[in-house]
Amino acid sequence: MYAEERQRSIMERARKDGRVDVARLASDFDVTYETVRRDLTALERHGVLRRVHGGAIPVERLGFEPTLAQRDSVMTPEKERIAKRALEEVPAEGAILLDAGTTTGRLAEQLPAELTVVTNSVSIALMLTPRSHTNLMLLGGRLRPRTQATVESWALQALEETFVDVAFMATNGVSAEHGLTTPDTAEAQVKRAMIRSARRVVLLADHTKVGNDHFARFSTLDQVDCIITDSGLADGLADELAAFGPRVVVV
Repeated sequence: MYAEERQRSIMERARKDGRVDVARLASDFDVTYETVRRDLTALERHGVLRRVHGGAIPVERLGFEPTLAQRDSVMTPEKERIAKRALEEVPAEGAILLDAGTTTGRLAEQLPAELTVVTNSVSIALMLTPRSHTNLMLLGGRLRPRTQATVESWALQALEETFVDVAFMATNGVSAEHGLTTPDTAEAQVKRAMIRSARRVVLLADHTKVGNDHFARFSTLDQVDCIITDSGLADGLADELAAFGPRVVVV
């Protein structure tokens, strides 16, 4: 087994069981303790695990929210595929909304020019600024440095008077039981308002988000029209999500 495959399996176990132990992993994978420790260190550097005595815990169990840079460095091929498929959901003209996130950021890189784009993401706004034919609308508000997203009353007031064709949403977690969730209540408020402002809602979420739940729910699955995820999704999960209404596209 290659290191990347082993590390993916370690993350799946950590998210399922709530933690992983070095000794058990070494036995199950028939590798040395040192190899397991290197795997855990690599996953911690990617911002998805936190090392603890004797093992590791997934960051979502600690209430820890990775930075934008940390999230941008993981699942890169999967996010690229999701963003490419999401282009098919972009209207030929009109207005769209891009939620703050690393996969929505990749979609922004590929957008056709002749659109109105509304976003609460400073990093996405900076990316789109050089495009003179894009009508860029940046939502104001308090800036959260960890996600580079604007939140609270200024953003919410603007969204009350905004209507777009499609909202492309990001999430920290999505599950059949609890819908779409995120660690921060202020971001959850803005995400709810984004969904209300859109004719259609498309969620961009790699498979590591599916089955995870965080503190603040901002949408139920029946409010989402389409979920685009990647082929790493466990068997049966696509049908489980689709049972609540959204069209699930696996790329």
